[in-house]
Amino acid sequence: MLVEFRKGENTIMENCKENDSYLASTDCIDYNHPLVQEKVVELKEKAESSLDYIKKAYEFVRDEIPHSWDIEATVVSRKASDVLRRKTGICWTKSCLLAALLRANGIPSGISYQLLTRADEDDSEGYIIHALNTVYIVEFDKWIRLDARGNKENVNAQFSLDEEKLAFPIREELGEIDYRDNHSDLDARLVLILQNSFNVREITTDFRM
Repeated sequence: MLVEFRKGENTIMENCKENDSYLASTDCIDYNHPLVQEKVVELKEKAESSLDYIKKAYEFVRDEIPHSWDIEATVVSRKASDVLRRKTGICWTKSCLLAALLRANGIPSGISYQLLTRADEDDSEGYIIHALNTVYIVEFDKWIRLDARGNKENVNAQFSLDEEKLAFPIREELGEIDYRDNHSDLDARLVLILQNSFNVREITTDFRM
């Protein structure tokens, strides 16, 4: 299921309140797992409102679950519960974890993608698919995007209800793409890559969304 964003505006092609796919538990977004449920309870006890819960869930995934590449981990987390158990994941599965924490509390969430260069300064090392989250804010009847990849030098993603503050600015001159899409589950091609990978440092993609 796909809800599309258009550049410069927030277009909802389907009414999220009538679309259960953005609230569903899936193999990757496995929010019924005890570890996820435990974290949901912990976050709810600290939150003062639904919006505050979203912010706390986002900041937990962004700040307390390090990106595997940043800490030079090799373990492959393949779903939301894996990320909690192993306390690390790449953006694909960190986005699954945030979606799981939100959906478990009745907050619709999806996954959006960007195509980024693997190298910081050029396209010499090819491209990689980057995943981030979409969240439906019922108080404002709109979708926003949040990037829980994890901040580091030159990466400063933030919780924002208005202007997007994502991890990576898109450099169209290098062939990077912001798809501004909204999927209800992790892309099947990414799932297959995770299933067939045993060292997260070797994960790559050779396709565009």
